[in-house]
Amino acid sequence: MTATRNVCYTLINVPMDMEPPSEVRLKMDLEKGQIKAKTEALKKVIIMILNGEKLPGLLMTIIRFVLPLQDHTIKKLLLVFWEIVPKTTPDGKLLQEMILVCDAYRKDLQHPNEFIRGSTLRFLCKLKEAELLEPLMPAIRACLEHRHSYVRRNAVLAIYTIYRNFEHLIPDAPELIRNFLVNEKDASCKRNAFMMLIHADQNRALDFLSTCIDQVHTFGDILQLVIVELIYKVCHANPSERARFIRCIYNLLQSSSPAVKYEAAGTLVTLSNAPTAIKAAAQCYIDLIIKESDNNVKLIVLDRLIELKEHPTHERVLQDLVMDILRVLSAPDLEVRKKTLQLALDLISSRNVEELVIVLKKEVIKTNNVTEHEDTDRYRQLLVRTLHTCSVRFPDMAANVIPVLMEFLSDSNEAAAADVLEFIREAIQRFDSLRPLIIEKMLEVFHAIRAVKIYRGALWILGEYCITKDDIQSVMTEVRRSLGEIPIVENEIKKELGEVKAGDEVMTAPVQRLVTEMGTYVTQSALSSSWPSKKEEDRPPLRGFLMDGNFYVAASLATTLTKLALRYVSLVQDKRKQNSFVAESMLIMSTVLHLGKSVLPKKPITDDDVDRISLCLKKESKKRSIAVQADDPIFFMQLTAKNELTSKEDQFQLSLLAAMGNTQRKEAADALASKLNKVTQLTGFSDPVYAEAYVHVNQYNIVLDVLVVNQTSDTLQNCTLELATLGDLKLVEKPSPLTLAPHDFANIKANIKVASTENGIIFGNIVYDVSGAGSDRNCVVLSDIHIDIMDYIQPASCTDAEFRQMWAEFEWENKVTVNTNMTDLNEYLQHILKSTNMKCLTPEKASSGFCGFMAANLYARSIFGEDALANVSIEKPIHLGPDALLSGHIRIRAKSQGMALSLGDKLNLSQKKSRT
Repeated sequence: MTATRNVCYTLINVPMDMEPPSEVRLKMDLEKGQIKAKTEALKKVIIMILNGEKLPGLLMTIIRFVLPLQDHTIKKLLLVFWEIVPKTTPDGKLLQEMILVCDAYRKDLQHPNEFIRGSTLRFLCKLKEAELLEPLMPAIRACLEHRHSYVRRNAVLAIYTIYRNFEHLIPDAPELIRNFLVNEKDASCKRNAFMMLIHADQNRALDFLSTCIDQVHTFGDILQLVIVELIYKVCHANPSERARFIRCIYNLLQSSSPAVKYEAAGTLVTLSNAPTAIKAAAQCYIDLIIKESDNNVKLIVLDRLIELKEHPTHERVLQDLVMDILRVLSAPDLEVRKKTLQLALDLISSRNVEELVIVLKKEVIKTNNVTEHEDTDRYRQLLVRTLHTCSVRFPDMAANVIPVLMEFLSDSNEAAAADVLEFIREAIQRFDSLRPLIIEKMLEVFHAIRAVKIYRGALWILGEYCITKDDIQSVMTEVRRSLGEIPIVENEIKKELGEVKAGDEVMTAPVQRLVTEMGTYVTQSALSSSWPSKKEEDRPPLRGFLMDGNFYVAASLATTLTKLALRYVSLVQDKRKQNSFVAESMLIMSTVLHLGKSVLPKKPITDDDVDRISLCLKKESKKRSIAVQADDPIFFMQLTAKNELTSKEDQFQLSLLAAMGNTQRKEAADALASKLNKVTQLTGFSDPVYAEAYVHVNQYNIVLDVLVVNQTSDTLQNCTLELATLGDLKLVEKPSPLTLAPHDFANIKANIKVASTENGIIFGNIVYDVSGAGSDRNCVVLSDIHIDIMDYIQPASCTDAEFRQMWAEFEWENKVTVNTNMTDLNEYLQHILKSTNMKCLTPEKASSGFCGFMAANLYARSIFGEDALANVSIEKPIHLGPDALLSGHIRIRAKSQGMALSLGDKLNLSQKKSRT
């Protein structure tokens, strides 16, 4: 309601190229011109007065020849004219001519046209002369009983303004408005009257509310909003009043207006901590999220729910509403779904986890084979990760989740399938009782896997965890099924020859017989250097991978078969069965090697893969005693310095706190100092106009609060702040001109919209006219204001897979050479993190200790949803001594060019650390 205390000004656009007409010409047009000529002349008079011209000779002309006219355009212009024209003599007394004006407006207040009455009442709100208002008070009072709501609504505003400025003119205004409020039916009129009572006589407002508190739900939404605000203020000022009005807030939760419901729910939470109140408010928030179509509204209300969850006593209440919260998943926006799933995860407990998993399983099934929305695949990933977390925290649920998720190993979206594979790998290691189920489901979907990376992961799981004879034999069966008929080379040649005969295609050259490195023959046609590829759907999956040249999966297959063969030999005592299984495994490896050396695949096999498969083919000659396993952990405590061991702090406790993110941050020593740092001096102290700006950066806009000081003894007219921007910044509105008295000062606010994350520059000047001077306009050039990109970047986290995917997708890269005066690797990394607001994704353990080089991945996210990646690769040349400076590079990748360049500029400016 603070907006009602501000003065409302009329702003008029003044053409800069307009020639000021003479006073004589204006007088003639106002006296003898037609309506159109009088209208144009009146406009010119208004503009000239705004520019500081004194036109006292025209006052009586306008009163005599323009004021009596009934043209609506003329009347609107006259309202502006009487607002800006000087109404007093130099000694402060009211001009005699204004009595005639007052009489004219008394007639307008009694005019039969409701628009003229209403606009006149609005004009009276701007008058600051009590002598003008006093004769009009009876007419203003009479307007409260007008038949039209527009007149009554503005009459209430006029009475409120006059009562606030000149209480002696209408001392009974609160009682008058109270009586008006009782009988009024129009919602807007009741809202204005109630708002006046809140600020003029709060007790009367409360008395009125008490008489109609049971009918509040029938009021209009604009009046309900004011009532909610009143209850909030009263109950916080006097807590004993809560019981009196809390039932009213409960009723307003059922309002038909979303705005009223939102404000009522927020007020209810602040008034009561009772579980019923919290549940009612949370239920109201959930209904708003589901029913509102605007995604911004959904996100804002979701944030309110998340704030409720942060309170320990409220969390238990929200846990009972998890199923209602999950109804929000019906929204198509991915960000809304992501926040909803995260909130549900935070509220999960043993009481609701089963219901939560059932809903998530249904959502996962809904996304299967659905491609109408571009975010469906990403939504499926979110669901998989949520189910993953549920299964890890509540192992009893894993058995219900695994069969559903394993169907998605064959999904066309590799990212979603990779998330499922990661979950399966963790589950099979963590839950021994579920291994038979996982192996069974894996064998069922194995043949349907279409992504080569997922196929490799599935092979590893089967090779690592198949421990029974039947499972091992089933894996071999699935491998043969996925590989097709062997030997592969001969089979593929037969297929191709069959196709040539079927198409009656004539060979243009004789068929050659080539000898490969393996000593076998390959048939090659002169039609092409390699055989035409068969359609992928005609080939089994593994054979398709090999024909495409993906022989890394063949190396994985060889390793898996070797594991299974050795395990089968230890389980089965029958030598014939042992030899049969081993021979089949060796046949598969050799036919893959044969295929890799031929010209059939799109790409030949690499030497590394040949070595790996050849090594798996060799039989172990003798048992070797392994002293230390390759994956045994190394105890770094042995490398700890002696002075660290004598530390009085509990190192284990500190490590635990760091892992949980509970390390204490040093707060700023002086909060005022940080605010003063945002003050930018725009002009010099010797300039005629001194200016400085406080730069207040919000999320999506920048507010410049510019202090302008007139350091001269002249009156500066039309003092205008002219601003322009560089970068993705946009000036919302042009600041209005103002007049500065000698040695006076004023504050000008300018709003600038920010559209993306990049460095921006605001520049401009201040122009003004000196009163009485005949020269051109004066100009003071302002210093530039640089907007720091750090105001929009926040540290964020992502998985390694997401980092690699974004690194491959982002097209803009900026490579910054390390140029610093620091000598310690960790110190330099921490300095970079602090300067760029990025977060280090590389674990602290990996970057600790002493080493001559360091590599770390950094990640940050802007408030506009833009991602920024960085890779730090630095080294310390130890051979140059302990004081050697660091060298290396920092590679930055972002989706937009502006963000990559701006981050690089920030790094270049902040690489060196100031020496104190």
